[in-house]
Amino acid sequence: MATVLVQQQALHHSTPPPSPIPSALTVNRRSSPIPNKHIPICPTGPSPPSPSLQSIVTSSDGTSSLLSPPDESMRIGRPSSPAVYAIDGAKLAAAIAHAASQPMPDANTMFPWLHGLHQDNHLQLGFFSSRKRHARRTPKCWRGITVVKLGNDLSKARIKGAVAVNELAALSDIVIYAEDDGCQKELVDLANQFAMAQQAWRLKMDPLQERPTYNTFILADKFSDIAVNQPELVAIDAKGQLTGRTMDFVQWERLEMATMSRASEISSNVWLGNTPDYFHSSRVPKEEPYDLLIEASDMANIPGPRYLAMLDKQLESGPQRMEFPSSGSLLLPSGNTREAEDIVNTIRWIYYLAHPEVPTEEMETDGDSTNQRGKPRKILIHCADGYTESSLLAVAYFMFAEGVPAHEAWLRLHRERKRNFFAYPTDVAFLSHIQGRLLQESPAVQSPDLGKALDPAWFHAIDGSFPSRILPYLYLGNLTHANNPELLWELGIKRVLSIGEAVNWTETDRASWGADNLMYIDNVQDNGIDPLCQEFDRCLEFIEKGKRDGTATLVHCRVGVSRSASICIAEVMASKQLSFPRAYCFVRARRLNVIIQPHLRFVYELLQWEEYQMKKRNQPARRELEWQHVTREIALLNKPYSRS
Repeated sequence: MATVLVQQQALHHSTPPPSPIPSALTVNRRSSPIPNKHIPICPTGPSPPSPSLQSIVTSSDGTSSLLSPPDESMRIGRPSSPAVYAIDGAKLAAAIAHAASQPMPDANTMFPWLHGLHQDNHLQLGFFSSRKRHARRTPKCWRGITVVKLGNDLSKARIKGAVAVNELAALSDIVIYAEDDGCQKELVDLANQFAMAQQAWRLKMDPLQERPTYNTFILADKFSDIAVNQPELVAIDAKGQLTGRTMDFVQWERLEMATMSRASEISSNVWLGNTPDYFHSSRVPKEEPYDLLIEASDMANIPGPRYLAMLDKQLESGPQRMEFPSSGSLLLPSGNTREAEDIVNTIRWIYYLAHPEVPTEEMETDGDSTNQRGKPRKILIHCADGYTESSLLAVAYFMFAEGVPAHEAWLRLHRERKRNFFAYPTDVAFLSHIQGRLLQESPAVQSPDLGKALDPAWFHAIDGSFPSRILPYLYLGNLTHANNPELLWELGIKRVLSIGEAVNWTETDRASWGADNLMYIDNVQDNGIDPLCQEFDRCLEFIEKGKRDGTATLVHCRVGVSRSASICIAEVMASKQLSFPRAYCFVRARRLNVIIQPHLRFVYELLQWEEYQMKKRNQPARRELEWQHVTREIALLNKPYSRS
C-alpha cells in the first residue's frame, strides 16, 4: 500500500473525441472517454497536534474471518511445505460477506501505517513518525481477504476485488483462482510461492508471532461454476462484460455525469446536453428530434458566413451537424475583430433558426418548396461531458437570446435553468470583450445602454466557474469562492461551513450574514493525521438547518477536494442513503473538472460512517466495497491525470 503525494501544480487535461458509451452492463472500460478533469494544488498546510478524539468505531479488537483457522482437511501439497488450502465458491462468498460486515478497526490503530510508509521514504517517515511513535508498527487488528487472479488479465473473468499477482495486501489471507480449467499446476505453483512468501515475511517481520497468521487458498471451483452459483462474486464475466453485480467506479462516474448533464432547454428551441446521452442512449425522448446538432470541440474552427449559408440549405433535407470552438480555446482578439464578428454572426444565425423571422403560417401558404425555412428549428449544443467544451457557446448564446450581460447569463443558466457548467478565465475575458456586440445585435435587449453597464465586482473575482452544486441545498467550493460573499448571495447561498480554513471577510459582511450562518471547524488539516469523523454530525446538522430554512450552504476548505469534499460525501451518504463508493462518484461527478481526492484516512473514516448510517437505519452493517478495493479503484480513476 502506498501514499500518492500530489505535486503543487494544477494538471489540465484535454478531452479526447467522444466515443460511444454502451449500456450499464456492457461498458468497455478501456475505450471509455476520459472525463475532462484536473488534479488541483492540494497543500497539506500546517500540522497541529492531532486531537485525542475517538473515531466513529472504536473497536481495536482483531476482525474475525471465516478463513481462520483453515480447515486442515482441505490442505493440499506436502506436509513439509508451507500450507496451502483448497476452498470452494460458497465458502469464499460467505467469507467475503462476513468480512464486509465486520466493524472496521479504530482509524488511530490503522494510520498512519495504511498511508504506506516505506523504509526508504525518509521525508514521509519523518513527517509521520515524529507525531506517532508507533507509525512503523504493523497493525495487529486487521485481517483482509485478497483475491488474486492467475495470469494478471483482469479485463475478463474477474471476481469482485480481484487483483493481479504483483498487487497484494500483506495483512490478508490470499485466495488464488484461474480463469481456465486447465491451469491447475500453475495455480498450485503460484499458491506455493505465496505461502512461502507469507512464511518468510512472518519470520522477518513478526518473529514473536504477535500478529495473526495469514493463509493461502486455492479456489477449487471452476470460474464458470462461480458465475452460476455465486453470481454476486463476479464483477466481469468470461466475455469481458460488466455484470452489474459489483459497482464499477469508471462506469458509475460516467452514469452520474450523464445524469447531471442530461439535455435541457436553456432558451426557446435550444438545448444544452452531453454527447453520449443523445447519440448512444435509448433514453432520449423521441418527441425531441433535433434539427441541428452543434458539437463544441477543441479542434473546431469558427464557422464562416459561407459555411453557414451552405448549412442553411442542407437543413432543408434533414438534420445537420456542425462544430464550434470549445471553451478555453478562444483568446481576446488582438486588433483583428474578424473572429469576434464571425462568432456573433454564428450566434445570430442560430437564434434565427430557432426563431425564424417569417411566421410559419405565411411560409406554408406560399407554396414554395422551401417552406420549412419558416419552421422553428430545434438545436442541441453538446460536448462529451455536457458542461466543459460547450460552456462558452451556451453562455454567449444565452446572452444574445435573452438580452442579458455575461454575469447575468452565468447566474440565470445556473439558477433558473439548473445547469452546472465549467468555464475558464479566458472565457470570462472573451465574453466580456464581445458582450457589447452581442447585446447590440440581440433582438431581446430593451435598453441600448445595457452593453455599457459595468459588471459587478463579484464577477471579476471568479475564475469562470461557480462553486459546485452537489445538492440543491449543498455547494462545494474552495477558499476563493468562500471569500466572495456577493457571489454566494447571488447564488442563493446564505450559509458557509469552513473546514480548517477561515474566511477573510470584512466585519460588515460578517454582520450582514449573521454569526449563526457561519461555522468554522478548526484544527483539521489535510495532512493524513487529523481525524474528521468526529465533526460529521455537527457539520451535517449545520447543513440541515440551512435546508430547513430553504437556503443553501457552501462547504469549503482551501482547494475544495479533500476536507470539504469529505463532508459533502458524508451528507450525500446520509441524505440519499448511498454507500461510500456511490456517494463518492456522485460528488466527484458534480465537482465537474476538479478531481476530489479525500486522503486515505478520510476514505477510511467515511467507510466507518457508512457502517454508522446502516446501523442508524437498523440495517445490517455490510460495506459494499472494502477500503483496499475502494482506494485502488480511486487510484485507477485518477491515474490518467497523474504525472509519472
